[in-house]
Amino acid sequence: MLRFEKQLIAWLAYGILPVLFSCRNDKTVGNEPSFYQDEAFIQEYHEAYPMEGNDVRAVLPDRDGNVWAATAKGVFRKIGNAHNWVPVLDGKTDGPAFALAQDSSGVVWIGNWNGLYQYQNGVISKANGPAGPISAICTNAGTVYAIGPNGFWTGNANGFTLQKAVIARSIRDMIGDRNDGLWIASDVGLYHWTPSHLEHTYKPDALIAAYAKGLAYNHDGKLWIGGLGGVTIQNNGKKESELRTTDGIPSTYVTAVRYAPDSSMWIGTQTGVLRFRKDGSHSLLFSRRWLLDDQVNDIAFDKEGNAWIATPQGVSAIKKRDMTLASKNAFFYDVLMKRHIRAPWIAGQAHLRVPGDTTTWEPEDDDNDGEFTGNYLAMESFRYAATRDPAAKENAKRAFGFLKMLQEVTGTDGFFARTIIPATWTHMHDGNRTYTERERADELVKEPRFKPVETRWRLSADKKWLWKGDTSSDEMCGHMFGYYHYYTLVADAAEKKVIAAHVGRIVDYLMQHHLNFADVDGKATRWSVWSPDQLNRDPEWLPDRNQNSMEMLAFLKLAHFMTGNAKYQDEYLRLIQKEHYLDNMKDVTRQNPAWFIYFDVVLQAYLYPILIHCEQDPERLRFYKNHLEEWFAMRKGDHNPLVNFIYNESLDKKAELKNSVDFLIDTPLDLVDWPIDHRKREDIKVVRTPVLEDEQISELQPASIRLTVRWDKNPWTLAGGDPQVEREPVFWLLPYWMGRYLGMISK
Repeated sequence: MLRFEKQLIAWLAYGILPVLFSCRNDKTVGNEPSFYQDEAFIQEYHEAYPMEGNDVRAVLPDRDGNVWAATAKGVFRKIGNAHNWVPVLDGKTDGPAFALAQDSSGVVWIGNWNGLYQYQNGVISKANGPAGPISAICTNAGTVYAIGPNGFWTGNANGFTLQKAVIARSIRDMIGDRNDGLWIASDVGLYHWTPSHLEHTYKPDALIAAYAKGLAYNHDGKLWIGGLGGVTIQNNGKKESELRTTDGIPSTYVTAVRYAPDSSMWIGTQTGVLRFRKDGSHSLLFSRRWLLDDQVNDIAFDKEGNAWIATPQGVSAIKKRDMTLASKNAFFYDVLMKRHIRAPWIAGQAHLRVPGDTTTWEPEDDDNDGEFTGNYLAMESFRYAATRDPAAKENAKRAFGFLKMLQEVTGTDGFFARTIIPATWTHMHDGNRTYTERERADELVKEPRFKPVETRWRLSADKKWLWKGDTSSDEMCGHMFGYYHYYTLVADAAEKKVIAAHVGRIVDYLMQHHLNFADVDGKATRWSVWSPDQLNRDPEWLPDRNQNSMEMLAFLKLAHFMTGNAKYQDEYLRLIQKEHYLDNMKDVTRQNPAWFIYFDVVLQAYLYPILIHCEQDPERLRFYKNHLEEWFAMRKGDHNPLVNFIYNESLDKKAELKNSVDFLIDTPLDLVDWPIDHRKREDIKVVRTPVLEDEQISELQPASIRLTVRWDKNPWTLAGGDPQVEREPVFWLLPYWMGRYLGMISK
């Protein structure tokens, strides 16, 4: 058991429900809710109990709160809340075990390689009669049924009788038929056995396929039969319907079916576990975020309704409890402060020395530390505006101080660094390097705008910091987004002067270098190019023309808004009137799909509040508002709460609240960037849209089974993840506090 899982258990949460949710609204606009009253929802989380290499075949939570596991190497038990597994049988009987059951008197029955065992009052004994291996066990009305390749026995603690029924030896599961008989699943079909009769079903008009692996009754007494091809649903012995990959089952190979205490049906597959609810909705749990292995061998439920899932790598417990958005905010904020704020006040991701183990975290640098600290600055600004909490104001001030320091540390008149690290650090991303002439030529052919930056890290004048250059447009946009909200929501008069001077200094520097962001070498960084000489007259910059024109208009508009200096307005109007930057911006929503990159979406979103709230000319204001409406219509399908709330903030709207709150609820508390690979699923398609260069999924997935979010990442991504990274939770906190500030989410 990893220490980080113990820590999450202490927090009482580790994931999130994939359950249906609908906003409870006190007010609606049309059919769209405009206000969400925060209330308790079911929060699912994962506790992992590894047994690497043991291949758990069956799992049983007993009535005393213990959990049993039948594995390839024997039978093990976990006592109460302990995290370690203890072997149950002695060394002579250790070996493959296959089945577990508990009868009405509390006796635990074990199907082992060499027979049937019973555990009662701390004593384990071998039952007389049944010959091993025993592959399936069922208890019903005081009778124990045990089946294996060598026969079928019925009995109890007093003895067993061999039945004469001729049943296949490939038994995979069995359950009582709610009378005196059994349903038995095998590789050659389904059997219905009673003491006086045996019926065998295997034809396609009764089953999807003869391989039957799991059996369970649902809430209204229909028999679900899982196996190769999906799930067959029978009513009174007749096939009524089917569930296949087209119905959401992620794999053709269904391995287990179980009825949950909440009346949902859990379907184990080779690609995770799918849950069907009475209302017809369903949700999937897969990947290491939720399961130790996507191969589900067995599912069982304890008396609290927690699911225990047997996999080849151990047992996963899917637990649940009540949470609210407010309590989720408290959890995320605590994680943020503990592991994601590094000196001097940088909000960033954490590196995990041991993959997945957050107790082994250490700070690390990231190219976008400036952008995402800008997000954090905006988040604390909204938190302060919503609550007047002085701690939020102080934290916002610290975040601004770091962003301002990024400029000061370079020793230039306005250039700022991507990030900084202590001068004592020996490990950083993208260390200094040299390029051979051959390497330069190779890179230049691949990317004609390539800039060979050999010295990425430089020592600060006070020798305390290393700062990273080649700052990109991402950072500029993220900084300006944070500055605008800090200035308008938090800063007092004296602080406003400091912010205005800082923004003015940066924009002055841009104007001095023909609107490009010149590094210390005097040349524009690779991505920070806004000059009309490149955007309008260099064909290689055509992919960036529309967006970068929009960006520069926002930078100039913000500088004028904060300082009142006419030179920024003059340059702003020159770009509109002589260089057609407004016309360029118009085509942001008509971009060639070959040039669409998803992180540009968020950079564009950062700019709308600035352009709309700082513009006073009625005609241009109307243009910006209409542009946002057109842009937002194309982005609704992403269900991005940050984009949704920026739209609402910019236009004083109350749109897309349900999708925003659904995301906030469905987001896992586990921030580890677990690898998630949708390619193994059979219920979705691989497509090339909306980003032509990347493989995408055909349907947007809920947050619970997406890659851990950063809003510059494509939510439609097919596969990825790095378990040595824990993401900072600002991606959740920022839209949550925007919703609170806008009055769309209650306290």
